[in-house]
Amino acid sequence: MSLKGKTALVTGSTQGLGLAFARALAAEGCNVTINGLGDAKAIEDIRAKMASEHDVKVHYSPANMAKPEEIEQMLGETVKQFGDIDILVNNAVTRHIAPIEEFPVERWNYALAVNLSSVFHTVRLSLPAMRRKNWGRIINLSSVFGTRGLPDKIDYATTKHALIGFTRSIALETATTGITVNAICPGWVLTPHSENQIAVQMKAAGCTREEAIAELASIRQPTRRIILAEKVAALAVFLCSDAASEITGASMSVDGGWSIE
Repeated sequence: MSLKGKTALVTGSTQGLGLAFARALAAEGCNVTINGLGDAKAIEDIRAKMASEHDVKVHYSPANMAKPEEIEQMLGETVKQFGDIDILVNNAVTRHIAPIEEFPVERWNYALAVNLSSVFHTVRLSLPAMRRKNWGRIINLSSVFGTRGLPDKIDYATTKHALIGFTRSIALETATTGITVNAICPGWVLTPHSENQIAVQMKAAGCTREEAIAELASIRQPTRRIILAEKVAALAVFLCSDAASEITGASMSVDGGWSIE
């Protein structure tokens, strides 16, 4: 089944993994709303290039994913521009590093809003139209840390665990329909966040970029390779296909074997 003409919304998609999802769906013919932070000109360049390369319509929303009213406005804009949302990818994320005794309450509340409550809002607002059409694809981005602890990043580990439970629950609510709801659990992916980790390792060890990647990957993923965002996005495209119509409620790892150690 072709995805051409479908409407996709990808949160947190002006860079990194979210941008890879948006580009992959645009390449399949979807009209896409991208969302996130960044330089206005750079984002407009991304939007225009994606639209022209794939001959689709691309809309940008600067909605703050911590604010339900802005999330609702973003979905309304998307429906007005392209029609009802067919594919929803919840990728927006924030994280803070601190032990629990020093973890700022405001950062905890913000992480719950962005990483978890935003997913509740996008799903509750998108589902009625999906039910009417008896077709929809919802993909929630969890993590390898959705199944294990992570010291000093309790906001990230907690919300990524919760997303798996949320995914399973909504999958059961929609099990008799043409809607599927799945979670993807990436490992160490090449993103702006990991580029920062690589830069720190290069400086600390006085090594090349390739050596830094090899060292960092070796302590995370048995494959000893960093994962390209495009490969994770390819799984998302598959989950949107007719071939994946019986896959729902799954939490699928793309982590180079990290989660099986």
